[in-house]
Amino acid sequence: MDAKEVGERIKYFREKKNLTKNALAVSAGVSPSYVQQVEQGLKCPTVEYLGHLCWGLGITYLEFFAYGSEQKNVDKLSYLSPEQKKLLNDFLNSL
Repeated sequence: MDAKEVGERIKYFREKKNLTKNALAVSAGVSPSYVQQVEQGLKCPTVEYLGHLCWGLGITYLEFFAYGSEQKNVDKLSYLSPEQKKLLNDFLNSL
């Protein structure tokens, strides 16, 4: 995961929680300019600072890193043929 993707995820969760950059900075214990630089992909936070940002966002590391994975799985389904989709659906219904 590169700095740009980390920044996009931080911004996504910040906006989802209706937080300003200043509010996130205060709750995470970092400067507003740091939040800005991370969101722009200019800085990539260390694990420690990512933890502070996640804390400020009210999310866990797991939530941060899982974001988007469900969309990737949906995208994979779009490549299935109608017959493959039916087989997959039948399999899932049998569980």
